[in-house]
Amino acid sequence: MSDDLQSLIEDMRQCRLCEAEMERAPNPIFQLSDSARILVAGQAPGNLADTTGTPFNDPSGDRLRDWMGVSREEFYDRSKLAILPMGLCFPGYDAKGGDIPPMKRCADVWRQQVLDLLPRIEVVLLVGGYAQRWHLGRRVEKTLTATVANWKSYTSDRMFTLPHPSWRNTAWLKRNPWFEADVLPDLRRAIRSALSGS
Repeated sequence: MSDDLQSLIEDMRQCRLCEAEMERAPNPIFQLSDSARILVAGQAPGNLADTTGTPFNDPSGDRLRDWMGVSREEFYDRSKLAILPMGLCFPGYDAKGGDIPPMKRCADVWRQQVLDLLPRIEVVLLVGGYAQRWHLGRRVEKTLTATVANWKSYTSDRMFTLPHPSWRNTAWLKRNPWFEADVLPDLRRAIRSALSGS
């Protein structure tokens, strides 16, 4: 790993910028290596990720790995797969028990610095609306459904637009069967190609 990336990782792990606004102590959770070929651009760590220190270490992660067609071992191989959420720490819960949005400061401070040090990325998974808005900018559609439905327009930039794999989106998946039928086969092929280095 480059000295620049290693130094940045150490700085990120010590980040306390949002401490005064958080329910829990800051606990930045991510997975990075400059040899990674796949980038999972997520939202923010959930409760189980926060308590275990492992990103996507929950049922959402199981569903995401199924979508990708990868094993846990492949998913957590940092030499091949980077995980960089929009917010590095678990943001806490809202009044209804859902996760509150990622802390905005994370992306402003860290995101572009990290991306500039990941030269081998071949496939980017934009998981959820926050990642899609940041990475796509003006190209994002008015709704997440429209952005995901327009997925083919982003694959030329090696990006796949995905809904969040949370159980809360199970109804969305049932209403939009085209996602599993049309998007996932192409996603799995792209992932497999990136993992094999071909």
